[in-house]
Amino acid sequence: MKAVILAAGYGTRLQRDVSSDSSGRFAHLVGVPKPLVPVGQCPLITRWILALSRSGTVDGIYVVTNAVYQAAFEEWAAQFPGVRVLSDRTRSNEERLGAVACLQLAVKHFHIQDHVLVVGGDTLFKEDFSLAKVTEKVSQLQVRREDSCLVLSYQCRDEETQKYGILEVDDDLRVLCMKEKPRPSETESRRACPCFYVFSKRSLPLLDTFLEEKKDAPVEVKDAPGNFVSWLVLRKPVYVHEISGRFDVGNLQSYLECDLYFKEKLQDDKSYMI
Repeated sequence: MKAVILAAGYGTRLQRDVSSDSSGRFAHLVGVPKPLVPVGQCPLITRWILALSRSGTVDGIYVVTNAVYQAAFEEWAAQFPGVRVLSDRTRSNEERLGAVACLQLAVKHFHIQDHVLVVGGDTLFKEDFSLAKVTEKVSQLQVRREDSCLVLSYQCRDEETQKYGILEVDDDLRVLCMKEKPRPSETESRRACPCFYVFSKRSLPLLDTFLEEKKDAPVEVKDAPGNFVSWLVLRKPVYVHEISGRFDVGNLQSYLECDLYFKEKLQDDKSYMI
């Protein structure tokens, strides 16, 4: 299995918050891409590299960024010989390809013909999350059907459904559909779906099909990887693995909450996410 970490975003909300803060406390975050912001004792993305490497989950790690942040990621990646960085060659948020197109770019550029674990570069999980458990679940699904895919879900509050993609599942935890930011009254489900997916190698050719179908759609349709998941569940079996929650670094407040957790509350740094 290979891992693709999506890190081509421009962090516009976080940078806007940092720039408007007059205290000077966050000057060190100016111009820093979200995956490289310090969380506890190391950059956010480093926690993924350490967990993926220590767990032996994957045999290749690829990071997709943009032309503006490429040098920063390459400098960071120099300490990890197994990590390769790819630029999508965009230079502004308006030019961005979108997450699905970035995933397709990595699959084609690195000639990936294996199952792919996809991670959002601005996301971390609570301590109950385990790559070993994910790998075990994927293996079980593959025995049943080789084209099976896996996504995560956690319970969100009623007022949060309009912030996330919400999964509806059957009794076997197979995804029936994903509703993008529905009102609480539009679904009984409270299963939020973070940006962490395991796509089977048999599902990868569908990236081309999806993007061809959506070629004239606004970039927002191609930017949110959940839109691909919504489309995929009608064509391939997609199952849920349940977790307790996540950290999503979107703005300064969410960054501070995440940073505080890893500085003061993380129980076991060495076994985290393994």
